[in-house]
Amino acid sequence: MTIAPDPHTPPVLADTAATASPAPSPATSPAPSPAASSRRLAVVADQTPDSPAPAGCNSSSTGTDVPGEASRPRKAAATKAGADLRGEVLLTLARLRLATPRQLKALLLPHQQDTDHVRRALRNLLAESPALVGRTHRAQQSYWYCTPAGLAEAAASGELASPVGRTTGKRIAASKTGLREHGLALVDTVIAFHQAEVADHADWRVEVAHPTPAGNLVPDGVVLLADGSSAFVEIDRTMSYAGLLAKLERYDAYRNAPASGRGNAARPPRNHWQETYACPSLERPFPLLLFVFAPAKRRAAPKTREAAFHDRARPNWRITTATTTLHQLIHDGADRPVWRILGRGEEDRRALTALPKPR
Repeated sequence: MTIAPDPHTPPVLADTAATASPAPSPATSPAPSPAASSRRLAVVADQTPDSPAPAGCNSSSTGTDVPGEASRPRKAAATKAGADLRGEVLLTLARLRLATPRQLKALLLPHQQDTDHVRRALRNLLAESPALVGRTHRAQQSYWYCTPAGLAEAAASGELASPVGRTTGKRIAASKTGLREHGLALVDTVIAFHQAEVADHADWRVEVAHPTPAGNLVPDGVVLLADGSSAFVEIDRTMSYAGLLAKLERYDAYRNAPASGRGNAARPPRNHWQETYACPSLERPFPLLLFVFAPAKRRAAPKTREAAFHDRARPNWRITTATTTLHQLIHDGADRPVWRILGRGEEDRRALTALPKPR
């Protein structure tokens, strides 16, 4: 199956809430193996779409004087479009762990009216042997994720960051403890950033470990923003206020972790965040820390929890921390003034680009 590269730059409201991941320096993925290449070539193409495709998805052929020839270029175009879409669906599930068909449509075919093309691509991936994707049904909704074979296929494309530690989304999709809704809320956040052109959906990484003296810090997501800087993203649905405050302390520990290595004559040793996010010349400050409060049953409303978090948390002037609710993010846009800065003692909100730089 040919996997087309995803352009780098990221989000409509999904059928349910959504999930994402951090971005330490990406490692080069291994080149596709011969076996992987033969599998991609063996994928059966879609040639009879259920509904009209958007521009660029299925192109019509130019006129011909030979009877019966017009359908051949059309089928070839449909074949290419189907293969490209399947590759993008597989890569997106590998990056984000799980998603619904409507979320995948919002990311990959935003101008399409329905999810027919995405569902066909998912069924095709499911029909592979071994299956490249899996699904779980709950309350008339389907949740899709990569299988181990799908992760290997995605990694072989060379379009993913290092696959070390990457896991399937099967456990998340089948969860009855709110883990699935947490993951879906992250995907909705990715969609919001993507639609606002704040960050491309391909520039997210989910649950990447960052070392601290007290153990690993694992953000829900790390995103490379359109301006070249990075941001840590945390989704909160059910965490206690004490847990949220402890998370702030973990970020402070990561920010102040001692340098690793001995450096060299050209430069002094650097700690993990400088090596990963500051660029070689250390021009970029510590990444933004963004909290998104999402709804959850039997919990206070996201806006209430956000306000309580601001009342309890003490600002860290070396880390710029801002909050919003998933509702505001989706309905107003990630590029709009929806972000409330921690420690300012005021409720006015700013756009992402207007947040202050950490000291």
